Amino acid sequence: MKLVLSIVNHDDAGDVIKALAKNGFSSTRLATTGGFLMAGNVTLLVGVEEHLVEQVIGLIKEYCHSRKQIMPTNSEISYGYFPSAPIEVTVGGATIFVLDVEQVERF
Repeated sequence: MKLVLSIVNHDDAGDVIKALAKNGFSSTRLATTGGFLMAGNVTLLVGVEEHLVEQVIGLIKEYCHSRKQIMPTNSEISYGYFPSAPIEVTVGGATIFVLDVEQVERF
């Protein structure tokens, strides 16, 4: 048994969850926040047999897309913060971890 833990952009989460369910995979959705941009993410937990891991990853890849976003930046000068040129960053996509599950208990 494996646990597929994926961190996806909140804009993509609904489509990923629907695709997983349509293909017979149950998932648990956790609201999370990213560290760099402090943006809303969704962490999905999917427990599957080892031979189904690639199918789950394929669905996540199909429905998660990266996108460009303009972020304002600030510079600190001795008397306060002053705006500087905004920067373009890539957001979205997915980060996926596949973990071994030693034991499963259902009550």
